[in-house]
Amino acid sequence: MSDEWVTDVQGNFPLHTAVTKVMPSGTQVISCESSGASAWTKTGKVTVRLPDGSRKRYFLKVASGRGAQSLVKGEYHSASAIEAVVSDFVPSPVGYGEYHNGESQVYFFLGNFHDFDLRTPPDPETFSEKIAQLHLNSKSPTGKFGFPVTTVCGVFERTVKWEESWAECYANLLSDVIRYDKETNGPWPEFEAACDRTVNFVIPRLLGALQSDGRSIEPVLIHGDLWEQNIGLDMESGHSLAFDAGCVYAHNELEFGTWRCSWAYYFNLPAYQMYYRRYIQPSEPASEWDDRNRLYSMHIYLNDSAGHPGSLSRKTAYNDMLFLCEKYAPLETLEKYDPAKDISLTGAFIQHETHTLNLTQANVQS
Repeated sequence: MSDEWVTDVQGNFPLHTAVTKVMPSGTQVISCESSGASAWTKTGKVTVRLPDGSRKRYFLKVASGRGAQSLVKGEYHSASAIEAVVSDFVPSPVGYGEYHNGESQVYFFLGNFHDFDLRTPPDPETFSEKIAQLHLNSKSPTGKFGFPVTTVCGVFERTVKWEESWAECYANLLSDVIRYDKETNGPWPEFEAACDRTVNFVIPRLLGALQSDGRSIEPVLIHGDLWEQNIGLDMESGHSLAFDAGCVYAHNELEFGTWRCSWAYYFNLPAYQMYYRRYIQPSEPASEWDDRNRLYSMHIYLNDSAGHPGSLSRKTAYNDMLFLCEKYAPLETLEKYDPAKDISLTGAFIQHETHTLNLTQANVQS
């Protein structure tokens, strides 16, 4: 792999020639500078002069190490899939690739750059409509649940092989983060017993009900990591855009698992679900929507726990597992669910490291 670098450009962000090869032929690089901050990657802004003489800015994300290749490839294919359905919901992807920086293999994603306000919440009505349109108008290429390429949440790869059964697909996703969490935080026998009960008994019952007794659900394209710090108000157009996508063709309600998490600070407001439900009602059995939402939030909590050793997210997910086990698959040897530790009842806030980091990024895509 070539180790050539672009020279004679302004800025403090090293730019490899591999990145320029995904730009239009004849593009001249003017500058490349650091822009924003990210928990898992390095990000920059590349200003160029296109062959027609006009100026353009690109957003560059580079990563190495665990999950890096899947991160950039997955983000490119995710953003491409979303843009094909709702054209103004994500920044346009440009390309992805890899190079060697002399020490390690590096993977990059290139997309259109936007000046973002990351503090202003999106309008509930228009933003919820976009989510609904994504879910309504997308169609799995195989008719199954999964995705054509591996995607990630944070830096952790998802098992997205095609499945007819949504229960089996979600069991794969949850088992992934259970494994990653154990690698980070070590064994915990009581927790592992609850995980086993959840994967093997709660999921088949709670999610299996969506595709039994004459009921059915269609796999739809979800963003896959739709939380407050992956949303920005484009300062030029005034529209809210989502980024850092890690898509799955999934049950549409999986999109909202992260909205239940303790660090949600506007997506947990009733208005977003109210407007969304103008277009898409809860799946049947509708009475089990909140239990499914609790189950879906476990994926996000354990992903957070796996990325941040010692996080309270692990204990939160564990208590939620005990709640669902007691309701759908009781087992006397499990510990008891504790309402005092249920953030949906207490409103307790768990500090999210990425949340703290991204709040410093005014007007920058992360």
